[in-house]
Amino acid sequence: MNEKKLDSVILGLLSHEELTGYEIKKRMDGALSYFWGASYGSIYPTLAQLEKDGLAVKHSEDDTRTRMRYSITDAGRAHLREWLAVPVQKDEIRYETLLKLFFGNEGGRAQAAEHIRAFREKTEADLARLREAEKVLTAHLDEDETHLYYLLTVRFGIRSYEAYLDFCDEAETMLGV
Repeated sequence: MNEKKLDSVILGLLSHEELTGYEIKKRMDGALSYFWGASYGSIYPTLAQLEKDGLAVKHSEDDTRTRMRYSITDAGRAHLREWLAVPVQKDEIRYETLLKLFFGNEGGRAQAAEHIRAFREKTEADLARLREAEKVLTAHLDEDETHLYYLLTVRFGIRSYEAYLDFCDEAETMLGV
């Protein structure tokens, strides 16, 4: 399987609905942004490879070829199911904030505290969006099985972000701010 996994991420998105490359990027920057990301520079080549491999097909939205929509093929669904069946190889968290804290002795406590403050603000905003998503998903849980799986990822995000805020409290105390 592809180590980058972007092919499987895109196939997963296409398994729900036909999408343009732009719409895929919007999904990546929205619902998936809490745990996965990709640039246009990686999405479009991946779409081209998926099409070449017969895992997705593209068609013009209005016969002008200005907006191309992609859909998953049966082979694409099989590829996605194969990827879903493979055990997770590596979960990782990469935060620049933590990297800067790790080397914080060079910048000092005030600078480290500023990084914590900025991290707290972003985390609080993201947590508010996740809690709103949780309300919406919970209200529609009986309508579609998909909502259950989305809700599981949202709740993981909520728990994680609550822990991040606890860390911010602890870090600020330790830094004396």
